[in-house]
Amino acid sequence: MSEADGKMRLLNFGDPKIKTLHITWFAFFLTFVVWFSHAPMLAFIKEAFDLSSAQIKALLILNVALTIPARIVIGILVDKYGPRIVYSGLLFISAFTCLGFAFADSYERLALFRFLLGFTGAGFVIGIRMVGEWFPAKQVGIAEGIYGGWGNFGSAAAAMTLPTLAAVFGGEDGWRYAIGVTGIIIGLYSFIYYNQARNTPKGSTYFKPKKNGGLEVTSWKDFYFYLAMNVPMYLALAVLAWKLSPAGVSLFSEQTMYIAWIVLAVLMVFQIRQIWIVNKDNLTNGVADLEKYHFKNVAILDVAYFVTFGSELAVVSMLPLFFLETFDGLDPVKAGLLASGFAFMNLVARPTGGHLSDKIGRRKSLMVLIGGLAVGYFVLSQITGAWAIPLAVIATMCCSFFVQAGEGAVFAIVPLVKRRMTGQIAGMAGAYGNVGAVTYLTVLSFVDYSTFFMVIGCSALVIFFAAWFLDEPRGQIAEVMEDGTVHMIDVS
Repeated sequence: MSEADGKMRLLNFGDPKIKTLHITWFAFFLTFVVWFSHAPMLAFIKEAFDLSSAQIKALLILNVALTIPARIVIGILVDKYGPRIVYSGLLFISAFTCLGFAFADSYERLALFRFLLGFTGAGFVIGIRMVGEWFPAKQVGIAEGIYGGWGNFGSAAAAMTLPTLAAVFGGEDGWRYAIGVTGIIIGLYSFIYYNQARNTPKGSTYFKPKKNGGLEVTSWKDFYFYLAMNVPMYLALAVLAWKLSPAGVSLFSEQTMYIAWIVLAVLMVFQIRQIWIVNKDNLTNGVADLEKYHFKNVAILDVAYFVTFGSELAVVSMLPLFFLETFDGLDPVKAGLLASGFAFMNLVARPTGGHLSDKIGRRKSLMVLIGGLAVGYFVLSQITGAWAIPLAVIATMCCSFFVQAGEGAVFAIVPLVKRRMTGQIAGMAGAYGNVGAVTYLTVLSFVDYSTFFMVIGCSALVIFFAAWFLDEPRGQIAEVMEDGTVHMIDVS
């Protein structure tokens, strides 16, 4: 392939892979519009239900609580059934949960549907597999970056459009109709996506895991490593349950928190059993060298997304308040506008991260971007009220570039680890992003803003050195079909 042929022509809708990229990033965009539709409406919701600040905080926690296990589940489903039907199904179901939230008549129902909408936030995982199927290794980084960057922009689009739409509808229920419209749109798009999308290019094979219920590993060392990597996800869910208890926002009782912890312990035991069932034959009978891969690569991508997307979610949640409390003379509207630059960088930063991964190497680009992220957060930790506001905004946007470009670099590698398990690998990495957000926001509840940024920077340095052990994808990976046929897939 020549350099000219290798360049992506994003407006060439006659190219099936470009069409697939566009219809898929738009599906992801709609999931983020729906998932974050509540954020710009919180003032209206608070007034409509006469909610306390603790109840509002509970809604924010509930919004991300289910996304951690949901991304794991969605990853398993997409590998088994294919992204076309799973994405279409998720979009369709999201329409009903969105409408349920929009027209809830009590706080309890409002909280329930906000919790269920956490599943909508798992849609990101599906497109990673779809885009990975359609683009060659030399282009997959920038393609995944465009998918992630434009999809993530859905949260900013919701913030920009929904308050105006609510005003157009008018009245005390305007916010309900505005959110309801997003539910109708995502429901209609589910049919469009099902009609237009295809799992693979014509003539290509869609590789599926040999067993479902957990990642396949190829050694005892990787098996124990995999089990250990599941623990932080359950700890994050336990922390969320604690935050919803009287120790946090008091959505439910202390007794309910203990019940939730017991349920999580039972689920963890069940998952360990499922992982053993999936891997028992591999571990007892061995695996051909052709099919082996190193789980450490999955683990490194997990922790890299922990510090990139995890810090993004955490910082986006606190940045408006940070500007408001740091600089005199700002009102909440101005503080929100100043902070919005962090999310806006997604449009260019994430594709740039993917492009760098394609051009200068997977490991090198990841290390450079995480190193830049660390420096960025160390700079943010030094911001005080004595700084000029434009300088603080520039520092924030520079930091956010490395954060989101790092996200693009992570998911430029995910489809190149093991094709038939791309959904599950993406699901685990995505879940770790939410674990990172829970971790960092928990840290913020105990320290000041400067220390908060320092903690993120220090954790990024640790992961910078961990990224050194990432294997650079080279040559080809093998996928063995049920009939014994071996397919070789180029990853370099």
